[in-house]
Amino acid sequence: MAQITLIEAVTQALAYEMAHDDSVVVLGEDVGVNGGVFRATQGLQEKFGPLRVLDTPLDETTIAGVTVGLAAAGMKPVAEAQFEGFIYPMMEQIACHAARMRNRTRGRITVPAVWRAPWGGGIRAPEHHSEANEHLFTNIPGLRVVMPSSPARAYGLLLAAIRDPDPVMFFEPKRIYRQYKEEVPDDGEALPLDVCFVLRDGTDVSIVTWGAQVKEALEAADALAEEGISAEVIDVATLTPLDFDTIAESVQKTGRCVILHEAPKTAGFGAEIAARIAEECLYDLLAPVERVTGWDTHIPLFRLEMKYLPSAERVVEAAKRALAAS
Repeated sequence: MAQITLIEAVTQALAYEMAHDDSVVVLGEDVGVNGGVFRATQGLQEKFGPLRVLDTPLDETTIAGVTVGLAAAGMKPVAEAQFEGFIYPMMEQIACHAARMRNRTRGRITVPAVWRAPWGGGIRAPEHHSEANEHLFTNIPGLRVVMPSSPARAYGLLLAAIRDPDPVMFFEPKRIYRQYKEEVPDDGEALPLDVCFVLRDGTDVSIVTWGAQVKEALEAADALAEEGISAEVIDVATLTPLDFDTIAESVQKTGRCVILHEAPKTAGFGAEIAARIAEECLYDLLAPVERVTGWDTHIPLFRLEMKYLPSAERVVEAAKRALAAS
């Protein structure tokens, strides 16, 4: 079995689902002839034709609106926003129509659509190409927000997202698109949505994160282990609906929690998790919840970019503060 990167896992999942379900179509800017700006759709138009892999104009609003219409008519469109920072013009169609359609029609019409977007910083791109704004969508009822952190989870979660009867925002951490490889069977096996993945068991502190920051969380857990500190690492994977039970079970065991995310701190999704822990796990806590995040500013140009992104060292420091406080 060949080892593949996360971006290759995305392509593999799209190709599998298109081959097994004629209602699946892919659309977006440059997704066809060029295979996408990151080559996530490379080869798909040659294999499935221009009627199922559609190059669109430079018009995110129209892409989103066409996607809603296709899904409402019974297709399963997978639309690409070239970068997560380009998704703002799509939000009106996503928030006002895709997310509300099931409720608006009392279940008569659903929108089984997926919006894919390369997400986050770390590739030396301008700020509008490097944003991490997943929290803008977690407050919209009717949407699932999913973010893979490895090739295997990208493959399994994208299959699940395409098969889901409701709209899904699928954010792909581009910093780890080609960072490493792992074996991913092309067997069509989806991973469950709405479930956190416990990647490492621990007893002293829980590290809760998602997307590209899973890498830093695991590195921090390794560094803490060298000092005799046992860290549990949880990949949230589906931000909404949130599998809070898994997080609560971990906090009940460790008594301490560090929440790690790339987005700015204020009103980031980590704040929601911290609030839920305060509401439901207060008596299990041995120390205040720590948050390690991006800063409350726009991501800087590449000379300072890595100073903006949370590091494993900052996670280690936060874990040690939590241990010291108890």
